[in-house]
Amino acid sequence: MKPANSILSSYGVTVFETMSRLAIETGAINLGQGFPDDNGPEALRQLAADAVMEGPNQYPPMLGIPELRQAVAAHNKRFYGLDVDWQTEVMVTSGATEALADCLLALIEPGDEVVLIEPLYDSYLPMVRRAGGIPKLVRVAPPEWELPRDALAAAFSYKTKLILFNSPQNPAAKVYALDELQFIADLVEKYDAYAVCDEVYEHIVFDGAGHIPLMTLPGMRERCVRIGSAGKTFSMTAWKVGYMTAPAHLLGAIAKAHQFVTFTTPTNLQRAVAAGLTQNDTYFDTLMNDQQAKRDLIESGLRDAGFETLHTGGTYFLSVDIRSVGFEGDDVEFCEHLIRDAGVAAIPLSAFYQAGDVRHFVRFCFCKHDDVLGAAAAKLKAHFQ
Repeated sequence: MKPANSILSSYGVTVFETMSRLAIETGAINLGQGFPDDNGPEALRQLAADAVMEGPNQYPPMLGIPELRQAVAAHNKRFYGLDVDWQTEVMVTSGATEALADCLLALIEPGDEVVLIEPLYDSYLPMVRRAGGIPKLVRVAPPEWELPRDALAAAFSYKTKLILFNSPQNPAAKVYALDELQFIADLVEKYDAYAVCDEVYEHIVFDGAGHIPLMTLPGMRERCVRIGSAGKTFSMTAWKVGYMTAPAHLLGAIAKAHQFVTFTTPTNLQRAVAAGLTQNDTYFDTLMNDQQAKRDLIESGLRDAGFETLHTGGTYFLSVDIRSVGFEGDDVEFCEHLIRDAGVAAIPLSAFYQAGDVRHFVRFCFCKHDDVLGAAAAKLKAHFQ
């Protein structure tokens, strides 16, 4: 028989699936995959349920219902001072991953170069390659996660169509500072490129740092696509509601890809997300403060167990150096050992690097109930002390 697509067929089972499956088999506490234990705000869940019963339950507008697109535009203005035309510059998608796929399919021609900064969310490279792009990889590496400016500048050329940029960054938990963003913006402008900005953790930024969209920098308004996620902002990852903001000349092309990928997103979920985005600051402050408290809780527990922890500026994730507890194998072996012998699941950071040569660091997810984090920390301390 004829083979399936060679690019997608070359990817095996993800490490997330492997470690989660092993955690289920052994009954380990799963601090691997990044989904919260909570069900999300009750008021939004009730609104979505009521909207199903009230209807309509037919196709909504392709770009998204006006109510949500207006809420996204208002959200941009409220938090970042961006003036956005909801009718021509906002689109709703079935999750942020679909938004990323739409952007890459719409903007990349075969042979275009795409700059990416490792460590990478696992869907980035398959989507870039399937769209015909040529990845140009640059890395920030643990434990400092410093942006290698010379390497990044060398990755750009006049063949660069875009940079796919993630801040706050999963799994590095790095929140890019203004000077780093300006360096990226200067390269984008110099080489007449675009920036597709994955900003799904925009409201999970710690220690008073605040999230700065690349789109807010001079010269970037017409070159950036900004992607957000209701799943992360409202702790309801199964809803798969994403939204993007882009200049009209880019959104028009991206909408063509969306038309042929999912076309629409459930109306009831859109209505609930619209209400969520218009909540007062208390909700967003509480989300940030709660996740920061969970970060502090697991960090304290990990240090008490003997781990050297890396800085977490945002996201759901905290990484550790496995050598600090005397483990001599690599990160994959460590994660397998951790599940079987300590009863806690984590994710090896080597899975986020193409060369697989970052071998001594693992990622823990802390968006779990406090008692779960406490139990995991106790298991780790009992095992390593």
